Amino acid sequence: MGMIHVTVSIKNPSDINKYWEGLFLVDTGAYDTLVPGKYLKEIGIESRGIREFELADGSRVSYKVGGAEIEFMGDFTFGTVIFGPDDAEPILGVTALESVGIEIDPRTQKLKRLPAVKLK
Repeated sequence: MGMIHVTVSIKNPSDINKYWEGLFLVDTGAYDTLVPGKYLKEIGIESRGIREFELADGSRVSYKVGGAEIEFMGDFTFGTVIFGPDDAEPILGVTALESVGIEIDPRTQKLKRLPAVKLK
């Protein structure tokens, strides 16, 4: 499967005029959304703790986490954002996709909106 990218806006829920927008890799193997930490700090997102994450190669790393409004494809959700390394590629995780009813169409390898968000 090819790589899919989408433009995402990360907003501070306390002040949605403070935001950062970038091109994110869509990664259905990742639960949460990873943003270079410097951008989260610039828009005033505060760390709420530290979590351990397993990388694709099986190694583990610890990153700070916080909460933000995540907007893409004309819709929004609120979710966990990971304070990634400042040079990291931004990643949009599956939790954000599913919460607004968007999935990857395996035939076209493009994002598609479901007729309804799954509640079950």
